[in-house]
Amino acid sequence: MTNSSIVIGADIGGSHITAAQVDLTNKQLITSSLARSSVNSLDSASEIIRTWALCIKQAMQHRQFGKVCLAMPGPFDYTTGICLINEQNKYPLLYGLNVKELLASALGISINDIYLNNDAACFLQGEVFSGSISGYQPAVSVTLGTGLGTAIYENGAARSADWWNIPFRDGIAEDYLSTRWFVKQYTAITGNQADGVRQLAAQAMSNSLIKGLFAEFGKNLASFLNRFIDSTNARAVVIGGNIAQSYPLFKNALLAELESRHADVYITTSILGELSAVLGAGSFCLQPGVL
Repeated sequence: MTNSSIVIGADIGGSHITAAQVDLTNKQLITSSLARSSVNSLDSASEIIRTWALCIKQAMQHRQFGKVCLAMPGPFDYTTGICLINEQNKYPLLYGLNVKELLASALGISINDIYLNNDAACFLQGEVFSGSISGYQPAVSVTLGTGLGTAIYENGAARSADWWNIPFRDGIAEDYLSTRWFVKQYTAITGNQADGVRQLAAQAMSNSLIKGLFAEFGKNLASFLNRFIDSTNARAVVIGGNIAQSYPLFKNALLAELESRHADVYITTSILGELSAVLGAGSFCLQPGVL
């Protein structure tokens, strides 16, 4: 017998899957069910589906659930389940396949019991559902990492904003608001290579040059957010992704730039981390017609 107030939420990234039972009534994860597995996104379709299914089954703990809700990277036809990810060096062998059908078969459940949504939208949905910006509407999010994710929450649901590729300075927004910006700038200034933002953050307090990079990043993010907030009339912004772990290093520069135009907008970072997308995926089941 299934309990419709508890569903399975899962977050699928380029190198992992995290799944857990989501209690929709109490707005929380059942932590004892939390499961995580590494995924080789360059594997065959059958191996990827097998890995996802094993992790989801581990989260199920031999119980039945009315819905399995997944946060998936795009591009994707989330309604039909067709993968449209192409030329991104991740999941190339899923392109054109119906992931809903394949996963339903691997889990032994109906295709109608699987629900997919954009991962950036799920992140924001989770933060509104039970995270750092609960009660705010409209709200927006940015997830900062290897790429730039953006989403808008209004009228009770989040959706992807796809602002990653808007024209920005001498390129697009993602060129300036991702890990590659830090790596490129550091190399241009020092002639040395950096593994990523975490390595630079560890040196920032003792290296004024690196500290300046984070301040410049904060100004870039503020310029982007000024446009994003103007476009959406957002009352709150939540920042997530791996770069958000270094928020104290660019917080002052960010807020100083936002102060003159959007002092009344609440700016915060995620309190749920990667689990926000798991909760968000599950909470989408509360939308009319899903359960």
